[in-house]
Amino acid sequence: MADRRTPVYRARGPVNGEDWAAVASALNERMARRRIGQQELARISGVSVSTLRELQHGAGRRVQNKTLVAIAQALEWPDDHLIQVLVSEPPVAGTPDEPTGREILAALVRVEERLTEVTSRLAAVEQAVTRADSRTPS
Repeated sequence: MADRRTPVYRARGPVNGEDWAAVASALNERMARRRIGQQELARISGVSVSTLRELQHGAGRRVQNKTLVAIAQALEWPDDHLIQVLVSEPPVAGTPDEPTGREILAALVRVEERLTEVTSRLAAVEQAVTRADSRTPS
């Protein structure tokens, strides 16, 4: 039987080799570029505003990897991007300045939505012109 007093994961101070300032810098830059605030990022990622605030200030409070993954996903980075920044590994999917596959897909979805909207408006204009032409005496 498992010991009920087994410690669970708790936040703790920084570990050698972890660069929380780099995480803060990457997070702040991405939020600024995407024009997303703490409240919105908290809503999308499911991470509390207070945790985001601490990460943005590079306070060095350790958070679980799943928290960093949730934030990375919300900012449309590869899942492990912030973890790689934290341990100073170069990102696998290009630099933060290059769009990721998820970003490209999101842009394509926006283009398709806009194209659908333009097509609908064009159809409405064509119908209006057709109706106007049918009412005009010959």
